[in-house]
Amino acid sequence: MTQSKTPFIVVLSLALTMMLGPFSMDTYLPAFPVIGESLGIAQQAVSLSVSVYVFAMAFGQLIGGALSDRFGRQRVLMSGLAIFALSSIFIGMADSLNTLLVGRAVQALGAGFTLVSVPALVRDRVSGRDAAKLFSLMGFIMVLAPGIAPSVGSAILALGSWHTIFFALAIYAVLLVPLLVRVIFTGTGKVSRAKSPKMSLLARYKLVLSTKPALPFIVWQAASFSTLMMFITYASFIYQGHFGQSPSSFSMLFAANIVAMLIFNILNRVLLSRLSSLRILQLATGCQGVGILLLVMAAFMEWPLYAFLPAMMLTIGAIGAISPNIQACFLEYFPTSGGTAAALLGAAQFGVAGLLSALSAMLPHTLEAVILSMAACGSVAYLMLARSIIKGQADVEAN
Repeated sequence: MTQSKTPFIVVLSLALTMMLGPFSMDTYLPAFPVIGESLGIAQQAVSLSVSVYVFAMAFGQLIGGALSDRFGRQRVLMSGLAIFALSSIFIGMADSLNTLLVGRAVQALGAGFTLVSVPALVRDRVSGRDAAKLFSLMGFIMVLAPGIAPSVGSAILALGSWHTIFFALAIYAVLLVPLLVRVIFTGTGKVSRAKSPKMSLLARYKLVLSTKPALPFIVWQAASFSTLMMFITYASFIYQGHFGQSPSSFSMLFAANIVAMLIFNILNRVLLSRLSSLRILQLATGCQGVGILLLVMAAFMEWPLYAFLPAMMLTIGAIGAISPNIQACFLEYFPTSGGTAAALLGAAQFGVAGLLSALSAMLPHTLEAVILSMAACGSVAYLMLARSIIKGQADVEAN
């Protein structure tokens, strides 16, 4: 088995790589009004770029994950960074909505190749509770990205145009290359992973899908992540449109939800010394369910912002403990096909979230409609929670 103690520089490098995802989704959120004005389109049309990005990332992960099992993590990850950097430059020169959407789709493919390699690299190193702790520590660092990304975007807007945001993303991707080569693939972080059997991409996915005990975690992750994606897609509308907050206030309000995720992440790391990943996952999902119930009440009873915000923080914050434990529980089933398994998990969460985000554009552009969309996603996660508890009780009685 691989080492249980992972050097912090390895964790940091993997987390910085994962941060590419939230940075590419959240940095340009404050620029939505400016982008709409620049391209001569409505702000709601700009929101399509989020849905396109998420959906295309799912496709990129499906391809990249199986390829990383077959040809190695380094080739796929570096190819993803190259695609991401070049497409970011292309977006930076966009002058129409179609150009923006095409660029975001290609950018997402590169991000998919990159991001799907990280959980596989973790699974190559550790498993079980150690994997949950490593995912949690990475998440503690990575979750800072959504918190600071809008502020970074606002700062770039103050100094230049919205195009500059995407040029900065290209630079970030390029800077990751020497770091990963030095730390992950040639330095102290390099490990020898379990040999993967030679088989086609379809055969790899068939193998993962035939592992029935692992499949509920895919649904669980997709539902929980869709709740987050609904919030990200409509965060600007919620805080700037509905509650009338300024771009700078929006950045702080958005960051408040990330602080909540950090708190849950820290609690998760503490609890992992006492409880199993599954038990913590169940508790966190229960907290998210309470948060969603409060959000529904806040929306329909027209609570003020100071009362609405804590409910949103509880709903979004719980994901800080949900996500790392789902990954750990799910990948435990796949010691030799970590890339393919991570791809399926990632593709499901991004694909479902992207599709639901796009479909939500047909709903009334109101706070109530947004919150009900989040509640629908959260209810599916809650059903997975109930299922896991019932199954656990049945297993205990059987033994």
